[in-house]
Amino acid sequence: MLEFVSAGGWMMLPILLCSVVAMAIVVERFWSLQRRRITPDNLVAQVWQWAHAEVLDDKRVQSLRAGSPLGRVLAAGLANRHHDRVVMKEGIEEAGRHVAHELGRYLNTLGTIASITPLLGLLGTVVGMIKVFTVITVQGVGGDASVLAGGISEALITTAAGLSVAIPTLMFYRYFSGRVEDFVVVMEQEALKLVEVLHGERETSGAGEMERSA
Repeated sequence: MLEFVSAGGWMMLPILLCSVVAMAIVVERFWSLQRRRITPDNLVAQVWQWAHAEVLDDKRVQSLRAGSPLGRVLAAGLANRHHDRVVMKEGIEEAGRHVAHELGRYLNTLGTIASITPLLGLLGTVVGMIKVFTVITVQGVGGDASVLAGGISEALITTAAGLSVAIPTLMFYRYFSGRVEDFVVVMEQEALKLVEVLHGERETSGAGEMERSA
């Protein structure tokens, strides 16, 4: 492995650094973007039970906010639960933008690595070919074959290394970007469901009281 790296020349160092950073981001994103950590099941149902039992206080809202990204979005709506649904939705949308930004953390770095590693490999190829043509210019075609082979090897190795890092990195970047988009859609649906549940219940109760008064 060390021989392979040394044969690729100094351009192998930034490529290796990119591979280490990409691997660290992939592992971190796999850990952070777990469904149970982002969108726990039955969270809206739990909030409705609290509201129905009239135990939905600020302490429970704070607990909900700290529990998960979905809980943070729902808590933003619950903080305005005494206002109309328009105000609730505005609070939810604002919190949703912040949560979506946090879910996409490090993905720009991952995309950048996927973009620059082939270019680093190409740069290594150019450097290797320059060495080859320099030897040919000085010594002619019949010059030192080992130097010619070293330059060609350096050119091919850096290209292969750059592509080997870029291809899986791009795949993970696309995968995590799609996963974040899916989570954002789910959180929007759950938040709107919360608004409809709370305000729908109040509207129904209000209609029943009006009928009894009549």
